[in-house]
Amino acid sequence: MGCEGVIQKALSGFYYVNTGRELLTCRARGRFRKEGVTPLVGDRVEVRELGNGEGFVEAILPRKNDFTRPAVANIDQLVVIASGAIPKTDSFLIDRVAAIAALKGCGVVVVLNKCDLDSADDLYGIYTAAGFPTVRVSAETGEGIGELLPLITGKLSAFTGNSGVGKSSILNALDPEFHLQVGDVSQALGRGRHTTRHVELYHLSCGADVVDSPGFSSFETDELNLELKHHLPETFVEFRPWLDQCRFVGCSHTREAGCAVLEAVRAGQIQKSRHASYVRLYEELKPLQDWQEKKK
Repeated sequence: MGCEGVIQKALSGFYYVNTGRELLTCRARGRFRKEGVTPLVGDRVEVRELGNGEGFVEAILPRKNDFTRPAVANIDQLVVIASGAIPKTDSFLIDRVAAIAALKGCGVVVVLNKCDLDSADDLYGIYTAAGFPTVRVSAETGEGIGELLPLITGKLSAFTGNSGVGKSSILNALDPEFHLQVGDVSQALGRGRHTTRHVELYHLSCGADVVDSPGFSSFETDELNLELKHHLPETFVEFRPWLDQCRFVGCSHTREAGCAVLEAVRAGQIQKSRHASYVRLYEELKPLQDWQEKKK
């Protein structure tokens, strides 16, 4: 008997598929490996039921997007958890994730946790000015959680952030039934222990679906690729109104005379820290050559 479902968890070669009626423990057909395709959490799949709660993943339905690390698919938005308190979040880390999200057709919501300790005014100013939905919350006191709920309801969101910033704590505040393990922040190191060991999709009582994924370190070089290099200016969404107004074709928007993006930065229409992150990413991606991508 065949049916459709969504992969809720992938662990040790097993795929846990939610069909709406039950959670099936499935293996994937061998042909996926031969074709170099891996089923991902968030994938809509066709499964063949074998009975006793088991089945086989027969086919993966078309994806809207997919990420290599964390290994997820069909994400509507990335919810980036940051903090102005310990551990303090570097805005470049947020900007790098936001650029990858834009390339993948994902929205971005910026959540500033631990606002009871530090209101993170700098980060709040940067991301509200850049046009990202940005909320201040405290997982400890519950402040701001009510503002976050409508931003995630009815969507599949992946939660990410630097270790110790409170991803699991926020998920627990959104829906206490999770009781997810929460790591202590090391005062000596200024960072938390990694508590998320695998990628898993959860359904919240408010109607949101969320993926609690490993932190910023997971968005590594697999996503910083030639495609991002070729489309980097467009992934900084507030650059877009000026991209066609530069004096020279092929402007890199880093230091050229007559660059409309640089003029917008000088005029305060684009945040200086956002442009600094763009230049840093530009320099990171600059050495990549087309032949390197073809070789993979």
